[in-house]
Amino acid sequence: MKSWLLLPLFISISPQIRNVPEPVVQRPKNIILLIGDGMGLSQVSAGLYANGKKLNIDQFPVTGIMTTHAYRNLVTDSAAGATAFACGCKTKNGVIGLDSKMEKCFSILEDAEAHGLSTGLVASCSITHATPAAFIAHVESRTEHEAIAADILKTDVDLLIGGGLKYFKDRSNDSRNLLNELQDKGYTVSDYEGQPFPALTFSAAKPLVWFGAYEEPLSVTKGRDWLPQAAIKAPVFLKQRSDKGFFLMLEGSQIDWAGHANDANRVVKEMLDFDAVVGKILDFAKEDGQTLVIITADHETGGLALEQGHAHDSLDLTFSSTYHTASLVPVYAYGPGSESFSGVMDNTEIYWKMKALLGF
Repeated sequence: MKSWLLLPLFISISPQIRNVPEPVVQRPKNIILLIGDGMGLSQVSAGLYANGKKLNIDQFPVTGIMTTHAYRNLVTDSAAGATAFACGCKTKNGVIGLDSKMEKCFSILEDAEAHGLSTGLVASCSITHATPAAFIAHVESRTEHEAIAADILKTDVDLLIGGGLKYFKDRSNDSRNLLNELQDKGYTVSDYEGQPFPALTFSAAKPLVWFGAYEEPLSVTKGRDWLPQAAIKAPVFLKQRSDKGFFLMLEGSQIDWAGHANDANRVVKEMLDFDAVVGKILDFAKEDGQTLVIITADHETGGLALEQGHAHDSLDLTFSSTYHTASLVPVYAYGPGSESFSGVMDNTEIYWKMKALLGF
């Protein structure tokens, strides 16, 4: 039998035998999971050399490497990749918050809610997009934006920042106005037109939703500037919302989109915007002392390579694909429990390690 015939059998197996991390002395009170969508080692390298060989990521003392394959697919998409982080199980590409048998799997955000922690999702895409959706919704297709928005109303998430106003306000599948329903549940609801992010008031007395776009936010190359600001305000807000701790997922979504477009300049700009987020989160974690910060990616996008160039004035970036690749991606960790994230791991292990460290 040829060896390649064994590959589908291998990648269909969820590595449950590796779910439990080694015991650690310290446990975090809070976890912040930072996801650079499409961010492989080449994207990190491009940002590093474009920025004078210096990134905030450099300050993370623990590093690891991670496999990203989906259920029966060597190359994952963001839905299956994020479901692996969120729920700890492999699933089919395109599926949100369901396992490979299409059964509902509870996410780390839902676990945190059940244990009294405050929770938040921040993304530079629609809040109903694949990655944030996997932490809060359960649908068979990532394209079901309105169903994902409706699922959000079934939770008590404390903070939502991202695009996707359309799927709450101007729905085509039903007559519901989810903005009104959010307000009826006690949320402060605002958007980019009514209150630009710099003017947004964060009051911990009420949960908060802020929409940064009707559908998808602009690229940072077109003027989007609020993701690092959200990284400053979100953890402070969530810390005030519960004395038991918090879970926050924050995604730099458009590194991926730049890779799909094979736009080298945009890859670098989005990577540096995400690294600015890393810096703000790291500032919070250093001062707080009880926060574990994890950085990783759902997959690499574009098959990016760094060719000959001058690090301080130009980079020659080339692409081998307009889609995702199966390349391993980096993992970085800082704070209590960070030592659990060294070495080689599978993407499902991110969930199980977080869950164990929070003592759930």
